[in-house]
Amino acid sequence: MTELKRTPLFETYKEYGGKTIDFGGWELPVQFSGIKEEHEAVRTKAGLFDVSHMGEIAVTGADSLTYLQKMMTNDVSKISDGAAQYTAMCYENGGTIDDLLIYKKGNDDYLLVVNASNIEKDYSWLEDHLEGKVTIENLSDRTAQLAIQGPLAEQILQKLASQDNLSEIGFFKFRDGVDLNGSKGLVSRTGYTGEDGFEIYCKPEDVVKLWKEILEAGKEEGVLPCGLGARDTLRFEATLALYGQELSPEISPLEAGIGFAVKLNKESNFIGKEVLKLQKENGIPRKLAGIEMIDRGIPRHGYPVYSGDTQIGEVTTGTQSPTLKRNIGLVLIEAGYAELDKELLVEIRGKKIKAKIVPVPFYKRAKK
Repeated sequence: MTELKRTPLFETYKEYGGKTIDFGGWELPVQFSGIKEEHEAVRTKAGLFDVSHMGEIAVTGADSLTYLQKMMTNDVSKISDGAAQYTAMCYENGGTIDDLLIYKKGNDDYLLVVNASNIEKDYSWLEDHLEGKVTIENLSDRTAQLAIQGPLAEQILQKLASQDNLSEIGFFKFRDGVDLNGSKGLVSRTGYTGEDGFEIYCKPEDVVKLWKEILEAGKEEGVLPCGLGARDTLRFEATLALYGQELSPEISPLEAGIGFAVKLNKESNFIGKEVLKLQKENGIPRKLAGIEMIDRGIPRHGYPVYSGDTQIGEVTTGTQSPTLKRNIGLVLIEAGYAELDKELLVEIRGKKIKAKIVPVPFYKRAKK
């Protein structure tokens, strides 16, 4: 058996009651106090996540922009300095290699944040397609990452960032070299929970200290350490795609509902563009849709979805929503069936259970 990878915070989990699981080859906490409690803390107060397993790849050099335009589905030329962009990388057949974030530090200096299970695959793909004056470097082992999420996230983190006004970091913006109680880090505001919040990229040797300081600073506000369980229910309610479920080499970004990150009209050709263009012109074959169960039963990943006796797709993610208290799911189905209020059947333990298509996202936070 291959040994599971661990983040620098692994030994600290025990102090907070963390229960770990194997997540894509990493030994990570699924929960601390409990998934529902952690979920609610993020929706109403704040939660702190260890996301140090995520990958970071630096792309530098005079031809960085040209190269990234070839590799990414989104229009990288539209990112301004100090801003981030959500994008995807595709194979020639339009299947998704990964969904990721690009941070623009300068004209020839970018940071890619990729999914943990895809670090090696992404790096190899990027390396195989290198062109021009471009250098790529895998910084994943030298970078730790925390995410504080929730309506009180700014209030809590501000206590540590005495020299920086965090309210000046807008949504999908970042600031490098932020001083957090003596630890320097890159602080961004992107979020993966449907709530406001910040990501902190720091040195691995600083992350334990920062973790403890943030939890201490947010004691009064009710901040909780959170695990993968709550991270999944939170992102699912906000209908944010998870690689390996909504996205995969067999699922295109258009099918997965992230067409906003696919710019077919950008001047540069990108890998997979021709296939995605045809998909758009001929009608996307499958669509991601939201369902709510009519009959009792919880839809789970991989469960078959039917219209009558015809299987039309399957569930990508499903659970009982902690916020909405309803049994809901995301399904990837033949596009012709993806109509609001349409009744479908989900096969749960050999029984076909009634569901209907509902609007997504399931949850949207109230704007301030």
